Amino acid sequence: MNTHRIHRVAKLTGLSKDVIRVWERRFNLLKPTRGTNRYRNYSDEDVMMLRYLKEQLDGGASIGELAKLGREELVTRARANTPRVAVVENMFGRLLQELLSTLNPLDRVTFEKRLNGAVAVVPFDEALSGILLPLQEQVGQLWHDGHIGIAVEHYVTSQIQQKIFSAMNQLPVAEFGATVVVACPPGEEHDIAALAVAYQCRVRGCRVYYLGANVPIAALVKLCHEVKPDLTIISCPIVRAEDKAAELIQALVEDVSPVSDVAVGGHGALAVRDRFVNNGIPVLDDFRDLENRLNRLMRKPVLQR
Repeated sequence: MNTHRIHRVAKLTGLSKDVIRVWERRFNLLKPTRGTNRYRNYSDEDVMMLRYLKEQLDGGASIGELAKLGREELVTRARANTPRVAVVENMFGRLLQELLSTLNPLDRVTFEKRLNGAVAVVPFDEALSGILLPLQEQVGQLWHDGHIGIAVEHYVTSQIQQKIFSAMNQLPVAEFGATVVVACPPGEEHDIAALAVAYQCRVRGCRVYYLGANVPIAALVKLCHEVKPDLTIISCPIVRAEDKAAELIQALVEDVSPVSDVAVGGHGALAVRDRFVNNGIPVLDDFRDLENRLNRLMRKPVLQR
């Protein structure tokens, strides 16, 4: 059985380290062991149970009521829930392979029928994380490896954009709540991840200003002065040359940070994580990190604008 340090457990479950520690003390549900370095080590069973608890809380359950069931019952329920998750993941995997098989040569009708049908029958959050974002990533890799042309890559990207925009348009327009600006930095043309971030912010009731790809820093700063966001999220999917990364970090620190809290995400941000963090800009590892940040943000009192 694998063991995991608490920071890894937090990433695997979507729960903050503080929440995990509190539950361990208050409810006696977790049974970490101590390594030779005295750090707590959590088991796969702990992770499975915490994932189940997170899923139940997201559905409206109370941790107090769940904890009364005891560890043994919670582990039993988590095990019963795991096969369903595996089936869903396998279904998404097969669907992705079917979609990719229609791209060379391009079979538009089959591609759109399968994509539309899949997105229509599952909750959109699951479609986004299980189908749309993995599809975008794999199509980008196929283009990079020379297996499909740039026109096909653009076609698939357009289809994915349409799906996310359609889902966003069905959400109510938030009049209150935290204000979030989402943008890609200058020179960044890939905005699917930023669009997905904007959707997640909208779902959680934020007032979202989605600016899209290739946004000049001066224009971003001007908007931030006007709308006074609680958070500005910069999506950096492409790894930049060292000088370009340094230039972006300097611009965010000197121009954007005085106006708004800033966070960054994407492969490009992760590649130079230490440089962002050392300059006071947090890096979002994944959508669980984003969710945790938004949960903290939405708990803060905000002014009506």
